[in-house]
Amino acid sequence: MAKAISPPNLYDKVSLQNPVHRAFDVTIFILLISLLVYRLLHISSNGFAWLLALLCESCFTFTWALTVSTKWNPVEYRTYPERLSQKIQELPPVDMFVTTADPELEPPILTVNTVISLLAVDYPAGKLACYVSDDGCSPITYYSLVEASKFAKLWAPFCKKHNIQARAPFRYFSSEEDEYEELASKINDANKKSIDWNLSGDFAAFSNIERKNHPTIIKTDVLQVVWENKGGISDELPHLIYISREKRPKHPHHYKAGAMNVLTRVSGLMTNAPFILNVDCDMFANNPNIVCHAMCLLLGSRNERESGFVQCPQYFYDGLKHDPFGNQFEVLHKYIGSGIVGIQGPFYAGTGCFHRRKVIYGAYPHDIGIQAKSLTPVHGDLTEKEHLKIFGKSKEFIRSAAHALQGMANTSPKLLPNLTEAANQVAGCGYEYGTSWGKEVGWQYGSATEDILTGLLIHARGWRSVLCTPDRRAFLGCAPGAGPISMTQQKRWATGLLEILISDKNPIIATLTARLQFRQCLAYLWILIWGLRSIPELCYAVLPAYCIITNSSFLPKANEPAICIPVALFLSYLIYSLSEYLEIGLSIRAWWNNQRMGRINATNPWLFGVIGVFLKILRVSGIVFEVTQKDQSSNNGGDEGRFTFDASPLFMPGTTILLLQLTAFVVGFGGMQSPSVNDASGLGEITCSLLVVICFWPFVKGLFGKGKYGIPVSTICKSSLLSLSFVYLVKSASKGQV
Repeated sequence: MAKAISPPNLYDKVSLQNPVHRAFDVTIFILLISLLVYRLLHISSNGFAWLLALLCESCFTFTWALTVSTKWNPVEYRTYPERLSQKIQELPPVDMFVTTADPELEPPILTVNTVISLLAVDYPAGKLACYVSDDGCSPITYYSLVEASKFAKLWAPFCKKHNIQARAPFRYFSSEEDEYEELASKINDANKKSIDWNLSGDFAAFSNIERKNHPTIIKTDVLQVVWENKGGISDELPHLIYISREKRPKHPHHYKAGAMNVLTRVSGLMTNAPFILNVDCDMFANNPNIVCHAMCLLLGSRNERESGFVQCPQYFYDGLKHDPFGNQFEVLHKYIGSGIVGIQGPFYAGTGCFHRRKVIYGAYPHDIGIQAKSLTPVHGDLTEKEHLKIFGKSKEFIRSAAHALQGMANTSPKLLPNLTEAANQVAGCGYEYGTSWGKEVGWQYGSATEDILTGLLIHARGWRSVLCTPDRRAFLGCAPGAGPISMTQQKRWATGLLEILISDKNPIIATLTARLQFRQCLAYLWILIWGLRSIPELCYAVLPAYCIITNSSFLPKANEPAICIPVALFLSYLIYSLSEYLEIGLSIRAWWNNQRMGRINATNPWLFGVIGVFLKILRVSGIVFEVTQKDQSSNNGGDEGRFTFDASPLFMPGTTILLLQLTAFVVGFGGMQSPSVNDASGLGEITCSLLVVICFWPFVKGLFGKGKYGIPVSTICKSSLLSLSFVYLVKSASKGQV
């Protein structure tokens, strides 16, 4: 009798062993503990600087413990999309969401390239639908999609016929501008308002509207210029639907999270695909087979709990050499990313993510019998009254949600124009009142980083997540540029993460009352405390200057055996962190740039993130969601790595830290130090102060730069006043102690 052959696996889960990294992790942790013990044993014979160093190093030790826990068990998944046909008779439908908010900060040409790349992926066109959310309600964005749909009718078949890999047109035509120039010129001219707008006919809906005060606009009719694959034929294009949700001045719209929830409801009415892909407007599909790679992970597991969502790492195209602004996150994805995969799965990063629709609707894994106390269970077998309370008053949407929650197969594509009235209802600004949207269902409200909060809630229900890392990177986007743009993004991240930490949905509560694993809780804490890390980072950066000015010390003397502890700690971390960059092919300069930017980000935008949350708690001011400016140019707006400045207060802490170090040098070498209370400052403190200056070298150049490359005079004056006031206060305090 012949032996039955089982179908091949769609993916392999591979454990990555790296004993050298583990040895460094443990060594550094032991050195940190040794330093803390040494400080505690000698705290009575030392002054304020010693105590402050102890507190800061305790924070660093805690952070390192979280880092080690997160990285300890690295895992990766290898997918085999060519085996899908042997395992799956019919591929499931997928709804693709693209979000854009401002045609000036997010040029429509970026959105167009993202949309076209999605329309051209290697997946049956009849199984796909692309929904574009325009939160700016811009006729320019709609016009760009109209032109993009015309181009895509020719582009998608061409790519599939010739197996083109780069399916964002601007990547393929980078050296042959003629074929792409007409489309790009039309869109860029429209964005520059160099063409006359006739807001009639197909554009009549955009007449007499305000950006934050307008009704819902949904373009789905086949008579419209935007393409609709009404027949579901595989060699046509996927559905393309434009949505601009209703906005009114007195109604909160919850920024991107609100837009995503509207997309979820509208798509639930129209196509109701069991899987959802969401990408930002600048993240084009770089791997044409990425949907199949994701399906391997979503369909290949016998227990769907193992893949509540599939996250693709966020990589960037045309990144500047040596990563001068430290925003490409290559090492972070490689080591931290694979480490989290070995726990409960990667965080939801807000883009490049495939979701199960029923998970977004609040469903629990099937194998969980007792529901978590802190979360409301959502199932497909709820009564109509219960569904109304959770999902809202649209009976059409409730029926579609029930189908999704019960795991029922998607029906044939519906006549989209017939659903416009129901779609307008669920896209209304008042639809969510009295429902569970943004609380237990959909994308979560209450944080500027709605992606992390949404993923946390999914993990708390008991779902796991998976990282999809095919050989050809799945999605590529444009990294934020230098100075103000990067700082604004870092501030928003720090603000949103801290909002989650102080909320009732933080990972500690989710671990105690729900189904978040303990080590996954530690991994979430690692990222959520980014903003709080600014406080010890700032204090530690100021500490060398303080010691020089007050003629005190926070390090063991050079002739003491204990000096070996901080020296060994410094060298171990230096060698370890450098090896991580060299192992994945990055340069020493890239390593240094990331170390430098780590200090700058921690003491500038992260600090303002903490201040913003503190003012929110005091109800002095609210949190404003700031859209990051996107730029398709290869230099990311940073003039090939040059740091830029503006008059924003975000640059004041860094400028103050730098001026404080320089003032300390003048005081120290000029013999103007305070009388010694304890042991006088020595070589260690001077060396540390020099290291701080080197870390803030872009600010040194900014002191002498001109235009956008120079720190504004107003910022220098304010920072000078702060640093001189600090010197006066600490000298006065130290004299009073003598």
